Amino acid sequence: MPMQAQQLEPPLPLGPDAGPAPIVIVGTGPVGIRLANELMRRDPACPIVLYGDEPWEPYNRVRLSALLAGELGWPALANHPQVPQAGRVAHHQNCAVIAIDREAKTVTDVTGRTQPYATLVLATGSRAHVPNIPGIDLPGVYTFRDMNDAQRLLARRVRSRRTLVLGGGLLGLEAARAMQRANTEVIVADHGGHLMGQQLDLEAGELLREHVLSLGIRVHLGDGVKWLSGDHAVSGVRFYSGHTIECDTVVVAAGIRPNIELARAAWLGVGRGIRVNDYMQTSDPAIYAVGECVEHRGRVYGLVAPGLEQAAVAAHRILGGRSRYRGSIAAARLKVVGCPVFSVGQIDTDTPVTARSVLTYERRIDGVYRKLVLHKNRLVGALAIGEWPEASRVQEAVGRRRRVFAWQKRRFHRRGRLWRQPDAQRVAQWPAGATVCNCTGVTRGTLSGAVRAGCATVEALAARTGASTVCGSCQPLLAELLGQPAPAAPAAPSKGARALLGASLVAAVLALLVSLMPAVPVSPTVQQAWHPEVLWTDGIWKQVSGYSLLTLSLFALLLSLRKRWPRFTLGAFARWRTVHAVLGASVLLVLFAHTGFRLGANLNFALMTVFLGLALAGAAAGAVTALEPRIGGALARRLRASCNWAHLLLFWPLPVLLGFHIVSVYYF
Repeated sequence: MPMQAQQLEPPLPLGPDAGPAPIVIVGTGPVGIRLANELMRRDPACPIVLYGDEPWEPYNRVRLSALLAGELGWPALANHPQVPQAGRVAHHQNCAVIAIDREAKTVTDVTGRTQPYATLVLATGSRAHVPNIPGIDLPGVYTFRDMNDAQRLLARRVRSRRTLVLGGGLLGLEAARAMQRANTEVIVADHGGHLMGQQLDLEAGELLREHVLSLGIRVHLGDGVKWLSGDHAVSGVRFYSGHTIECDTVVVAAGIRPNIELARAAWLGVGRGIRVNDYMQTSDPAIYAVGECVEHRGRVYGLVAPGLEQAAVAAHRILGGRSRYRGSIAAARLKVVGCPVFSVGQIDTDTPVTARSVLTYERRIDGVYRKLVLHKNRLVGALAIGEWPEASRVQEAVGRRRRVFAWQKRRFHRRGRLWRQPDAQRVAQWPAGATVCNCTGVTRGTLSGAVRAGCATVEALAARTGASTVCGSCQPLLAELLGQPAPAAPAAPSKGARALLGASLVAAVLALLVSLMPAVPVSPTVQQAWHPEVLWTDGIWKQVSGYSLLTLSLFALLLSLRKRWPRFTLGAFARWRTVHAVLGASVLLVLFAHTGFRLGANLNFALMTVFLGLALAGAAAGAVTALEPRIGGALARRLRASCNWAHLLLFWPLPVLLGFHIVSVYYF
């Protein structure tokens, strides 16, 4: 659990009688802490005063969803300033700054204390946007933005039977995954037509939706919330379409709003955020602003990575440098509910732009979709669902608007990549400007320089460059650059994995028995009251078993309908997948009753061969899916893709062969 913040030891008497006025930083989120670290790295004796308005020690809010899901403990989130031995830092936590006196160059905190500053930096961040919807203030409605929210949701999760998350963006999906941990039924609702509408297009959003459904999370899209109902607590949500969803908990994850109130009260220039120039200065040259509260050249990013870039520029400028912030290319490279998502640059292709073209590559069976956006044959945007080894090189190419040649286009169409595969996989072969850590913007060149300077471990690289200190997803890349094995990440088994594995193994054994066992011999006498060959020799019994086979097979086909028809959302996909495997095993039992282990000849032999191959491929796909955490991600994905392809290919001739079989039986 998080610790209550305490003032850093030893407390430093920074004030009007303690020498030169310090640099005051308001905000101890990731960007505020990064600014302090950058200042101390450039000038270890730089006097700094940090103000935070939360009661917790500084933490990394990017990983709050992992804390809520129980995947990380508090130590993994802690984000203390890296104070050098000669550092002069005072840290006031749970102590909000309430006023700025620009003429006197002082700030006043909630205790009434006045602190002079030589330079003031506002890193006040943002807050959750709560839409003005009737009933939004009912008990049972929560936001998910900071540690206080996470604490409340941790307590609520064990009592909630059905949780509705309003917002299909990154934060909403991560909140949904975390709230599902206690077997709570979770539904994600968004007024947009697809998930993560700011980062993905319709095709990628649909693939992400399928993945979310496979986790047992329901999705309701393209419908706005009209009101929240309930007498003493929230009991349901009514949509403009007339659809109603009953729930006992609502989590609002509908975006953010920059915290600009402190700046506005000090008569600084504000718009949607605190307006800054290329040096990160506000309308008052002695006051800077960085992070999610900032509006630069009319744009509010609302992301951590641009804020970290802004912090580096501001630190350099405050200490006399001439760095300029030219803006950031919006980029997201992360795992959303376990599904790799990548988006960078200009991905909105709905607006017609002269000389713009789009290249796409899709391998749907493996959950892979990639898209490149070109302007005059130069790369200006890209997005992807699923693993993409070239993602860092693509991000660098978008940043530099690199030209894409004809042979690269052909390679992308055929194989889904722009460069030769070996080059794309070796981090050391990436261009020096390629971004390795998307959160902090650390490039391969910077990391290689740190390695040459003596950094020999992932921890040393992180401490020196800041790479992997935000979300940690690039740690395997750092390990690869150092020639070390990647740190193991615990994989969670898929929902219903045990039942799926059992049904798949039963189906595989039955398919092998039907294939390899000799035919059941005919009884030598007809004097018995009943003999088993009646099942596959008597016309009535043959029709019963035959139509039972057909009915069970049709029910098994509903899994494809559940996967590919957006309006068919009944039940969790994981349960449908398990039922599909159980039906497959049941079909094989009925097949024994229909044939008595006889494979037949000619058309019947072809039909039986295809049917048994289909069953074996499906059983193998189910077993690999259930055992994926033990097999390992890359190998499991390749095996699952091969089994699924075989399963689908063997299905196509089945309706034709079955049709001929039925016609021949009734004709003859």
